[in-house]
Amino acid sequence: MLCLIGYLGFDTSGIAALLATFGVAIGLAVQGAFSNLAGGIMLIITRPFRVDDYIESSGVSGTVTDIHIIYTVILTPDNKEIMVPNGTLANANIINYSKMDLRRVDCTFSIAYNADFRKAQQLIYDVYAAHKLVLDDPAPMVRMKEHGESSINLTARCWVKNADYWTVFFDVTEQVKDAFDSNG
Repeated sequence: MLCLIGYLGFDTSGIAALLATFGVAIGLAVQGAFSNLAGGIMLIITRPFRVDDYIESSGVSGTVTDIHIIYTVILTPDNKEIMVPNGTLANANIINYSKMDLRRVDCTFSIAYNADFRKAQQLIYDVYAAHKLVLDDPAPMVRMKEHGESSINLTARCWVKNADYWTVFFDVTEQVKDAFDSNG
């Protein structure tokens, strides 16, 4: 049609510029939607997570409750539902805490410089050995991490089944405090 108008002798450069501008505006408007669509397709193909997995990505962490072609629904631990665009997820690092059967519990304990390091180390080992959810293989590890400004910091690690992570983390933290208090 534009060619016909030009053939009749009318100046079509203004109309062509208007159509080009309109095309660019539409392209920019749907760019995000196409990015999310492509991201959704990539997530469906690569499957970095599934429904019920606990993930962290793009500043959001929680349990995946639904995966749509345009967005993924994540439920946070404090019961907030967040809809994350799949384009964002496909272009970000994704930490999937549910993928593996076992998970390592890392704790840091501080003791005074005048405290008996070997005794503190043994007390932590004893707490791990007594906890029924801590796995024997791989074996727990307790080592001196650093000489801090006002304390010696110990790193303690053990392995647990994924579902037992938070139970062991809080139990060990509380039980080590009790063991330290009981043993001066």
